[in-house]
Amino acid sequence: MALSNADIARVFSRMAVMLELDQANPFRVRAYREGARVIETLVEPLTALAPVEGELEKLKGIGKDLAQKIRDLVASGTTRTYDELLKKYPLEMIELTELQGLGPKRVRQLRDELGIGDRASLEAAAREGKLRDLPGFGEKLEAKVLQSLSVAAEVSGRVLLAGAWPLATEIADAMRRVPGVRRVELAGSFRRRRETVGDLDVLVAGGRSAGVMDAFTKHARVIEVLGRGETKSSVRLASGLQVDLRHVPEASFGAALLYFTGSKAHNIELRKIAIENGMSLNEYGLTRGERTVASRTEEDIYRALSLDWIPPELREAQGEIELAREGRLPRLIEESDLCGDLHMHTDRSDGRHSLEQMVRAAKERGYAYCAITEHSKSLGMAGGFNEERVLRSVDEIAAVRRKVPGIEVLHGLEVDILADGTLDLEDDALKRLDWVIVSLHSRLDQPGPEVTKRVLRALEHPSVCAMAHPTGRLIGSRNGAALDFEAVFSRAAELGVAMEINSQPDRTDLSDVNARFALEKGVTLVIDTDAHAMNHLELIRFGVFAARRAGVTKKNVLNARPLAKLKDAVRHRGASLAPSEPRLAKRAKTAPRDTAPARRGAVPAPRCTATARRGAAARRGTPARRRRAP
Repeated sequence: MALSNADIARVFSRMAVMLELDQANPFRVRAYREGARVIETLVEPLTALAPVEGELEKLKGIGKDLAQKIRDLVASGTTRTYDELLKKYPLEMIELTELQGLGPKRVRQLRDELGIGDRASLEAAAREGKLRDLPGFGEKLEAKVLQSLSVAAEVSGRVLLAGAWPLATEIADAMRRVPGVRRVELAGSFRRRRETVGDLDVLVAGGRSAGVMDAFTKHARVIEVLGRGETKSSVRLASGLQVDLRHVPEASFGAALLYFTGSKAHNIELRKIAIENGMSLNEYGLTRGERTVASRTEEDIYRALSLDWIPPELREAQGEIELAREGRLPRLIEESDLCGDLHMHTDRSDGRHSLEQMVRAAKERGYAYCAITEHSKSLGMAGGFNEERVLRSVDEIAAVRRKVPGIEVLHGLEVDILADGTLDLEDDALKRLDWVIVSLHSRLDQPGPEVTKRVLRALEHPSVCAMAHPTGRLIGSRNGAALDFEAVFSRAAELGVAMEINSQPDRTDLSDVNARFALEKGVTLVIDTDAHAMNHLELIRFGVFAARRAGVTKKNVLNARPLAKLKDAVRHRGASLAPSEPRLAKRAKTAPRDTAPARRGAVPAPRCTATARRGAAARRGTPARRRRAP
């Protein structure tokens, strides 16, 4: 089984933690941690680089020792050092270091003094009050550990959508290559684009059952076959994810896809409508007595129930059925609607790639504009900018604008909201910026009224254009700030401050629930990647998925607007953007208009792009563009 770059980066990250637990030389620990960071942001697959002598050593941060470890991982899936460390520090113990408030040093202390090596024993000790007496712990940290365990339990047994994405893609593509197979779809929570998924449901039509089941159960990533039959098989992947495959007739494929996509609540509502109209709905079709009314496609079934087809992301029984009945379903935002990314970092702070590389990567995606937003000075470890560094950055941004024509580069900054609500930069420096986003990076555990007051004060500053990852949550490891969303969203709408849906998969913050509430309050949204490397720009799909689940349309999203309209919105907040080149402004105004109807499979003309590449990328990655997910 060939390991992906992400798999190898994960091994290196674990080895860094294990070595720190082992009290190894800090430089060695740092080397593995840096190696993981390099690999994670690498565009080229290591499986292609490893066989070529000297290619791995050319990578910055990868020396001879790490290069050999990579070759071992590519060749065999493991290394001797990794196996030896696993015997001393099992993965259950490594998982403890991912909990908020704990790190390798404290986890080692817990093992040495209390014999704690997994979450169950940690929770038992914390509930018995055994942590508070340990040096460096205390009651507050004990309470934080319990809270972290509670957060982790919420996603126990589930994986991030982004983690399941490449595996789902690989398995679906393998099924499509089976002779005779005509349709393959991924259903369940994956198709509804929930931020985490518990398992994968694959539907296949066409081909011989034996051939389909052989290809599925013998796939390289399968480590255990849980069950095999003529129409259904279940397996477990090396990642721990369970995958269920159903081989269904083409004649009832639509009914099966509708049923296994869910949600359960949505399906119950559809069955009620069927019963009210003298029909019955199940995974085999919509029937009236012995006669099948509809079953081949989802569209046929919804139409027979007098409903418009409902995008999978909305199928949660939260009002979407009424909208479908009335013909008022929104045309959901698509990845190709976005004109730019307004939250990007470079190696001038804690990013991986240079300013020019990041701008060129944004241009390559067909964006009309992008904003470079390094951190501000309070994040010293991330190379945060002070006032003097902002002044130097003015010239650097001007230079990259000359080097990379054809895309507008906004000079921005991600400015920390300090404990009292003031901003982490003086006004003179803020006035030199085109785009200012503010964020919480510290003291996320402040009481709700206190952190809300802090955020409200920051939003009042006239230079603030948007708030990044508003709650600061990390899925499965950290709760977000306890904001009073009613107060924050209401004031943001009044001030014209946008709220971000951050596309980093472990953030997706705002969540779909909070994004929906923000819309109700009249807040404008931005969908950004918070990219720290060129390949992070691809993560935009996960922000779009969260937005679609919230019912977001193009008109609700600031960075779905052409450049001229974006600038008008920013000027309204008091920022002073430098005049753009006339040709760029003209291009934004005269871009082809999107007249596509609100239906699945429609392909609107791109509005904010000068190249055909963007449309091709959107069709590969956007769910509404590709009927066969992912």
